Amino acid sequence: MNDRRLYVTYGGDARRMTLELMEAAHVADGIPAGASIALKPNLVVPSPADGGATTHPEIVEGAIEYLRAHGFRELSIMESSWVGARTEQAFSACGYRALSERCGVPLYDLKKDAARTVATPIGGMRVCARALDADYLITLPVLKGHCQTRVTCALKNSKGFLPDSEKRRFHALGLHRPIAALAVVRRPDLCIVDSICGDLNFEEGGTPVPTMRMFLGRDPVMVDAYGCRLMGIDPREVEYIGLAERWGAGRMEIAPEDVVSLRDPSHAPAFPKPSGLVSKLTRNVVQDSACSACYGNLVHALYRLRDLDPDFHERIFIGQGFKGKRFEGIGSGSCCGGASCPIPGCPPDADRILQALLDAK
Repeated sequence: MNDRRLYVTYGGDARRMTLELMEAAHVADGIPAGASIALKPNLVVPSPADGGATTHPEIVEGAIEYLRAHGFRELSIMESSWVGARTEQAFSACGYRALSERCGVPLYDLKKDAARTVATPIGGMRVCARALDADYLITLPVLKGHCQTRVTCALKNSKGFLPDSEKRRFHALGLHRPIAALAVVRRPDLCIVDSICGDLNFEEGGTPVPTMRMFLGRDPVMVDAYGCRLMGIDPREVEYIGLAERWGAGRMEIAPEDVVSLRDPSHAPAFPKPSGLVSKLTRNVVQDSACSACYGNLVHALYRLRDLDPDFHERIFIGQGFKGKRFEGIGSGSCCGGASCPIPGCPPDADRILQALLDAK
């Protein structure tokens, strides 16, 4: 179905809002009869949705209810948490184990899945087979900030389709180009965005912002561009969105008539702008191709450090670009083992980083 409209709804009942969006967009009309349908939430860490990092399970439950009502039976939920986190733990902590048992829909941990190499605009890429083989793919991201790419929504949510080794390589390649390239070879068919209380600063959550809305679209580039605009970010300043458009994954253009509001926006608060907290916390961090989990744990440690030692101003190095190098300073993670003050771990957890920073002062 070639529908470029974005459907937006407001409120706090995630299940009802999901049903409302899917019914308004006539989603079932665009799904082939008998299709295998994969639902891909964002379960990057084992943290409940009210923390601002993960997809509300009620949204996935609403999608399942809608699909079942329209005769679709071959449904699955798939995800792969970030490097260093266990997907099975996220399934339980985020309410998806209970959802699976209640609805009879299987969960697949893509960390355990086989992968195939596919051709992309930047060369070969290993992608999990279940993601490639689904007939119809529904991505259910959280609109939130990201410490390296500024924003994460539909396009970046597809990173969960990768084995951990490929996720690490994404960071070595700078994230933006591989995110856009993945969108070309495994473009989601439908995007249902959770913007109920996403953390507008940090992908790991912890400072959720109630924005009380959801939106649905079929073009992931357009969906991400809309999310950027809500956050007060020019989508042209987010490199992977422009690259995805250039390589044919969608278009970021949004005309006023493209946005269909299903409810009065007064049901939701005005959308606030990101506070810039992560940028302030990381002003003394020197990063080169850092993995999200490693960088995220560092940000979490720095967030806690500001109360314990507000005068900490030491430089901290992090990322795969420092692997095998010897240098003076604090190095966070195994890749920075050559630092004069290394913090071991792949990734080191926030507690270990925090203690090392306090000891280094």
